[in-house]
Parts: sequence; C-alpha cells; structure tokens
Amino acid sequence: MQHAHVLTGYKKYISLTRPHTLTAGFVPVLVGTAAVLPFGDINFLMFFLMLIATILIQSATNMFNEYYDFKRGLDSEDSVGIAGAIVRNGITPRRVLSFAISFYIIAALIGLYIAYETSWWLILIGSISMLVGFLYTGGPYPISWTPFGEIFSGVFMGPVIILITFYIHLHELHIFPLLLSIPIMITIGLLNMFNNIRDRVKDAQSGRRTFVILVGKEKATQVVNFLLILCYVFVIIMSVTDLFASLFLLLPLLSFKLYKKTMQLLKDGDSPVELIPAMAMMGKFNTIYGLLLSIGVLLYGLVIH
Repeated sequence: MQHAHVLTGYKKYISLTRPHTLTAGFVPVLVGTAAVLPFGDINFLMFFLMLIATILIQSATNMFNEYYDFKRGLDSEDSVGIAGAIVRNGITPRRVLSFAISFYIIAALIGLYIAYETSWWLILIGSISMLVGFLYTGGPYPISWTPFGEIFSGVFMGPVIILITFYIHLHELHIFPLLLSIPIMITIGLLNMFNNIRDRVKDAQSGRRTFVILVGKEKATQVVNFLLILCYVFVIIMSVTDLFASLFLLLPLLSFKLYKKTMQLLKDGDSPVELIPAMAMMGKFNTIYGLLLSIGVLLYGLVIH
C-alpha cells in the first residue's frame, strides 16, 4: 500500500520535511511580499531570506513532530502518509532531532540578519514563533494534542508571517496585509484539521483531544466547508471595498473547482488511507488559492504603484 512504502537514499531525508505541508511555509511569504507592491518596492534579498527561514522552520517543526510521535509510540510501520520515517525508513531518532535543531539554528541566523537590517523586535517575535513550532508537538503538553492546534498554526503561519514579511520590506505595518492574511490563516489552519480528521481514531486512542475528536468528523467537515466558502466571500468583499476596489482580488475564485473536489474527497473518505487524497488536495488548494491571491495583489500593486 502507498502509505507503507519504505523510502531509501535521499528520498527518506526529503520525506522528513513532509514536502506536502511546506505550502504553509511559502504561501504566506508570497502573499506578504505581494502586499508590499501597492506601497513600495520589493526587496528581493529579504524575500528570499524570509522564504528560506520560513521553510526551514516549517520543516523543523515537521521533524519535531516525527521525533516526538515516535517517542510517544504513535508511529508504526503502518503509519499512513509520509510520517513514520523513523520506524519505517530507518532514520534514527537522534538524527531526526539533530536535523530539526540544525534547521532551527540556520533559520535563527537568517532571522538575526533580517533583524539587524530591520528591527531587533523581530528577534522576540521570531523566537516566540519558533518556540510555538517546537511546542506544537514537543514539551509535556503539546499544542497539537489540544483543540487549539488549528488556531495556533493558522495564526502563526498566517498573519504573523505575512506581517513580518511585509514589515521587513517597508519597515512599517499596514491593515492591508493583515486583512489579506485572514483567508491564508484559514487555509493553513485547515491543513492541520485535515490531518486531524485523518488521524482522529488513532489520536483519540493516544489521549489527544483535538477539535475534530471533540466534535466528530461530520461536524468538522461542515466547519471546513463553511470556512472555505468564507475565504471566497472574503475576497469578494475585499474587491469592492474602498481600501482595495480591484477586481484582480477576485482571482482566487478560479480555485473553486479545487474547493469542490477537496470537499468531495473529504466527505467520501473515512479511513486514514481513504483520506490521504483529501489531505493532498487541501495542500494543493492552499497553494493555488495563495498563488492566485498573490498574483491578484501583485497586479493590483502594478496598477496603482
């Protein structure tokens, strides 16, 4: 079965980053950078540094998740998805932890340079974000074991990253990127919810009390549907307000077919294996929606710049 494939060579190390989740790292940076253009010029050095740092932090968070899930006995050779690199692919726990710490150190060094060029306050904000990334699955009371996992991931990977990205270009903040971050916050939070829907049975047995476990799959699916529709309603409202007034912001509506396919896969799937395509489609939705929003904002910026 696809979820039990053993990976070797470089593939098993790439799998540690859980590539399908990295959309939560680069999409906010793209949106935050696009939001700069209506107000000033994009600093491409800052863009690439922020992009690298964010992907490193996201990858390290996934590795911490791999490490602590193994330590808590949650992974087995039959674990679904790309998890289980330790028990299935033969990577030692120590090496996984070393990779995660190394990625954090490199991201921190990049962050120090960004703070030096912009504001030392970013050290505090960045440190809190990295701590949350670790505490999401690490520590005695992991955030991912509570009903608030989606909220923490959505806020810190959405508004926080987008506002930091905007700030390091212009050295100021604005309500524009904050508003743009709302649908991205939703889609990133839903990436985690899809994971929790897939793993709800195993998570409940391990003692987790995620939102999905508390309300059940049916209600969680209804929440997903409502929030995805809200993302479309949001850009429609933004496109006609005095602050934006641009039809370019309607570009994310082109992802509507993906939304329908994502919801269909989620409704049809029940077992972990059956829900893997739904998770993959949600990752694709987050990427396409974020790219379309970024393109729309860039075109808007080019018109008024």
